Order: sequence, then C-alpha cells, then structure tokens
Amino acid sequence: MFVTDFRRDFYDVIQTERVLLFVASDVDALCACKILQALFQCDHVQYTLVPVSGWQELETSFLEHKDQVRYFILINCGANIDLLDTLQPEEDTIFFICDTHRPVNVVNVYNDTQIKLLIKQDDDLEVPAYDDIFRDDEEEEGEGEDDGENSGHESDGSEPSGKRPRFEEDVIERTMKRRERREWEARRKEILFDYEQYEYHGTSSAMVMFDLAWLMSKDLNDMLWWAIVGLTDQWIQDKITQMKYVTDIGILQRHVSRHNHRNEDDENSLSIDCMRIAFEYDLRLALYQHWSLYESLYNTCYTSARLRLWSVQGQKRLQEFLADMGLPLKQVKQKFQAMDVSLKENLRDLLEESANKFGMKDLRVQTFSIHFGFKNKFLASDVVFATTSLLESIEKDASGTDNFIKALDSLSRSNLEQLYQGLELAKKQLRAIHQTVASCICTNLVISQGPFLYCCLMEGTPDVKLFSKPASLGLLSKYLLQSFVCSTKNKRCKLLPLVMAAPMSVEHGTMIMAGIPPETESSDKKK
Repeated sequence: MFVTDFRRDFYDVIQTERVLLFVASDVDALCACKILQALFQCDHVQYTLVPVSGWQELETSFLEHKDQVRYFILINCGANIDLLDTLQPEEDTIFFICDTHRPVNVVNVYNDTQIKLLIKQDDDLEVPAYDDIFRDDEEEEGEGEDDGENSGHESDGSEPSGKRPRFEEDVIERTMKRRERREWEARRKEILFDYEQYEYHGTSSAMVMFDLAWLMSKDLNDMLWWAIVGLTDQWIQDKITQMKYVTDIGILQRHVSRHNHRNEDDENSLSIDCMRIAFEYDLRLALYQHWSLYESLYNTCYTSARLRLWSVQGQKRLQEFLADMGLPLKQVKQKFQAMDVSLKENLRDLLEESANKFGMKDLRVQTFSIHFGFKNKFLASDVVFATTSLLESIEKDASGTDNFIKALDSLSRSNLEQLYQGLELAKKQLRAIHQTVASCICTNLVISQGPFLYCCLMEGTPDVKLFSKPASLGLLSKYLLQSFVCSTKNKRCKLLPLVMAAPMSVEHGTMIMAGIPPETESSDKKK
C-alpha cells in the first residue's frame, strides 16, 4: 500500500526499532541512504546497512537477517516485483520500499499489512483498479455447485417433475459464471499487459527522503545537496525526461534559496570551510572544471556525437569550433583552472553562441554547484560521474561492498580526497567510452537487423572490463546510439532501439546486456 503520511506511518514506526537497509548500487540510492543515515544519527536509530546489486543478493541477505530484524527498508529495489512471493517472509515482517522503478507491482500496491510504499502520489502511476485485477468468487462458485448437487439429490423420487428445470437452471448459472470469469481473466491480462509493458522511472529516491527530512524540520544543506546529486544521476543516466528534470530542479531551487540565502554581512563573516550551494545555468560538458576544456569537449557524449569526433573530419570541425570562439589551443589544452581569467569570464556565452552555429542548441543546462570554502567547487554532474566510477571500480582485490563504501564516503564533504580519486577514475572511464564508440563505428560493429540495432563487444577489446558493470555499459550504449544516429544516413535507424552486450565474467562465460530506447523517443515510459 502507498504510505500517505511518511512521518507518522514510516519514520515514527521505525524510530524505536532496529531496522535493516537494503540499498541498490546506484548513485540515487546512495544519496537517499546518506539522507536516511543522517536522520537516523539525529534520532539514534539502530540500523544495519546491506548493499545489494541484484535479486539473488537481496534474497541471500534477507535470509541471513530475517530472524534478527522485523523492519526492512529497501531503497531503489523491490517495488516492481512481488516481494512477498520472492522472499517468503514471516507474517509480522514489514517492508518499507522507496524505489524509482516503475511500474509498481500490483500485489505490492494492494497489500495493506506487510508492504509500505514510500512513493510520491503525484507521479503518474496509473495503477489498475483492485476489482480489475483481483477477484474472490471461486468459493461462491464452489458453493453454487454444492447447492445444485444437494438439491438434485433431495428431489430424487419425491419431486421428479421439478428436478429437470432446477438442474437446467444450475447448469445455465454455472455456465454463465464460467463465461464471466473467462471474460474477466481476458480483460485482466489485457489491463496488466498495458500496465507492465513499459519500464520507466519515477521521482528520485533521494528527493523523496529529503522531503521526509523537510517535513520533520530536520533538513540540512548536506541533505539538500544529496537530493540534487540523486536527481542529477537520474538525468545523466537518462532515466527521466528533460521535462521531469526541469520540474524537479525548480522544486529543489526553492530549497536552495531557503538554505543558502545570505545578506552582505553574512558573506563577509563566512568561515573558510563553509558549504554553499548555488543554482547555475552551466555547460553540458563532463568534468570540464577538473579537466582541460579540450579533453572535456572531446570526451563528452553530447559534443562528441554532434561533431563526430571519431573521424578526421570531426576533429577538423572541433578545431573550427574553437577557432570560431577565438580560443587558442594552448589555452584549451591546459587545465581549466589554469586558463586566463579573461577567457574564463565569458567562456559560457562564447561556447553557447558558437555551439548554435554547429547544431548544438542545448549546450547549457540547469544545474547546481557546491563550494566547500574558497578552493573546492563541484557541479552536481561532477559528483555523479565520480561516485559512479568509484561504485563500479574494477580495481583488483576490491569487492562490491568495498566499492559501495568508498562511493558512499565520497559523498561526505569530510572525504574530498575520495571524491577527487573518483574524478580521476571518471576521466579514465570517459576516455575509454569515447575510444570504444570510435572503434565500434569505424569497424561497423553496430548492426541494423529487424526491429533493433545490435552491438556486441568481444573479449580482448581494450578497456572491455570497464563495461562489465550496468551503469558504465548504460553510458556507453547511450553514447554509441547517439553517435551512430549522427553518423548514419539511414533515417530508419533513428527509430530503432539499441541492444548492447559485453563480457561480464570471462571465467564464468557470462555476458551483460543493456537495452536503450530509440534516440527520437521522448516519452518517459521508454525503458
């Protein structure tokens, strides 16, 4: 069932209990977890944190802990499957589910006792009505059959003339009931097919948890930043539409104004390590403030695809693009922080003006930045790329749990070294994605066959281990599809989804696959 009052029906219930947190391996889930951890720390709530990266891990972890804990919180997992059927819990076990995956399983929606859904009701859920999905008339049908048999036996011998009409009525009644049931089942299948045929994502879990903190007047600037990062992760991973992103940005912008409003006197008395969040209309370039502008333009999906930077002709277009802005190569190839101040001041306007001439009309995007003191500044997208790289690191001797803890730590402002380490890993990942895309297009690895585009990375491909993780493979697939659509003359390819495969484990002979919707698809129900 959907929880309407998060404070009363969720937080007040668990506040005096020991709870177990199952957290999925994505940045939005990590941000929601950080907010919940901060709330638990305020109220001294005891909890155990368990990272999960699939249903098998969820089932195994639940079996390990089910005898010790009664209350379970699932973040970004559990909403779109029949959880009770999957886990087979005891009757007194309660699950609180905060998940962006849609559609929500109908059994979870209509279970009033054990499943509590922490999902915003203003999302377009379109859940079918209870009577269209569930029906309890089997017992009535059985009773009707028993009554018919009994009445038949009673009428034997004593009322032979009334036996046939009564028997015929029973047969007709049972036949009508069966027909009605078949029609209802056919209608139910059709309704469920329409409801479940598309997978998509709803409001960020980090935003949902921030709303809870705000309702309880316990929201802090750190929590607000984690909500921003959670939303930005959804946008970068293409889980939500541009319209949904802009709408949610507007909601968070009001909170940013409330938390970061200072007058001139306050500005002069700021401590050197203070934290400030600001709304920005910034460039759609990956990590450009921590890289060189040239490298960022070269390895960002949006600019690389539209300039076709995998080809010699595309690299000439990049030179023309820089020349049009009047930026010397010496300046754009050094670190952004080392560029002349005079060039940096007008850089955003220069880039936007020239980008329009080269067919890049959406080079600037609404986002937020954070300042830690006077030295450290990060865009929300920088943190998403860094945290994702740490979460899916392929370093030797590093388990999934180790990577999860490192990624979680990188979101704390007290652990900036971890964040900078993530930025370096993200640069390596973006370079690998660009080189792999260039290789796939130049060697014609993308095949158009039937209603899909296909691409399969083979063992031995450079950096192929990087793409054995879901988020990394998703970014590569999105980048490859955009680049392929920009490079092909076949207009039909713009309407086709991409199926991407890469080696997951050479030892076990397994593959990981991702499906990306068509580049022209604008609906939110697209995955």
